[in-house]
Amino acid sequence: MNGNQIFNATVCIIGISILLIHVVNLFLKKNKRKDENRLLVFLLFTVVHFATYLAFTFIKINNTSDALILGFYTTFYIFNNIEALLLFLYMLSYVALSKKVNSILFYANLVVFATFVILDFVNLSTGIFFTASGGEYIRKDMMIISQGYQFILFATVFVVTMFNKKLVIREKIAFACYCVLPLAAIILQNAFKGYAIAYLSIIIAIEIMFFFLNVQRNILLAEEQQKRKEAQIRVMMSQIQPHFVYNSLSSISTLISIDPDRAQRALDDFTEYLRHNISSLTETKLIPFESELNHIVTYVNLEKVRFNDRVNIVYDIGISNFYVPPLTIQPIVENAIKHGILKKVEGGTIIFKTRETDKAYIVEVKDNGVGFKMQDVGFENNVHFGINNIKYRLETMCNGKLEINSEINKGTTAIITFYK
Repeated sequence: MNGNQIFNATVCIIGISILLIHVVNLFLKKNKRKDENRLLVFLLFTVVHFATYLAFTFIKINNTSDALILGFYTTFYIFNNIEALLLFLYMLSYVALSKKVNSILFYANLVVFATFVILDFVNLSTGIFFTASGGEYIRKDMMIISQGYQFILFATVFVVTMFNKKLVIREKIAFACYCVLPLAAIILQNAFKGYAIAYLSIIIAIEIMFFFLNVQRNILLAEEQQKRKEAQIRVMMSQIQPHFVYNSLSSISTLISIDPDRAQRALDDFTEYLRHNISSLTETKLIPFESELNHIVTYVNLEKVRFNDRVNIVYDIGISNFYVPPLTIQPIVENAIKHGILKKVEGGTIIFKTRETDKAYIVEVKDNGVGFKMQDVGFENNVHFGINNIKYRLETMCNGKLEINSEINKGTTAIITFYK
């Protein structure tokens, strides 16, 4: 092997080794994001790309036929285009543009990609880009055009990421490096023919991109976890309200002399209520629905100690073997009691129902309380912190959603959807 063959083989072996470490790391990761799945495909193809070039480096030592040269370099340039396409798809999933812009870029890119792949095959019969003679690879004047797709894609990725206000400087640098370094290497490779400088630049660019983007994602994850922790603390503090604690203890105190057994049950419920709220402070995972249901039953029992027959609830549990974020359903029931049925002198009834569809588990809390005008309530403002907090934790912890509908003098219905 001569000097450039040793250089090329070394670059490919190092590149394959580094890329496989990233591939294994991503493959073993649980709950991969959509952009990480795209990144995994991109890295896997790059491994195949490097392995193909490495095989050619060794085969070329003993076989320098014109057919081999034409076949390999045609494959080589098509692989370059596919790799640029996969980078583009990864960028689209990472940046998360609007559906309309995403669709336009995606289909326009496919048309351009198909055009250049067809041109690569046309070259086999026309030799407009390159040819082979006597076992030697010969570039033509129009060779630079065959690499036009990469220039177009890198320019597109560069513009989309550089002018995206949602990305921080670290993310922009990561994508910029992958756009600029390979392009610089293609130009440099014309001066140092035979050396796989482009492959070396790809390794460096991927390492910068992988490190920078992962660091940024970890920062965002840490911030998200902190927000979730703060939300849990605020939920707990909003649930353990001083007036509720005082009123519950006063009711229990009154019961001690007239109905000791009922007072004991109420005290047990009160203890369980506090335990569940406090434990939710450190709970960062979903909990069984049965646990949340027990908390609801405990809370309702405490309210019935105070309000007797003014508070009624009917349980229609059609499905219970699913998981929910802690303290996302109980506050809805609490709202139905405090702001719904107790606003009526005679009180009212809550129907608590669960059911299952093909795609989700549904929890419905319906009351026949006073209701309200939907147009008069803006749930997006800070006054409705409790509702907004529930929506936030549903979205971030299980991709769930909360819908509320109400009519004056008819009552309110809250529907919580937990997607499978």
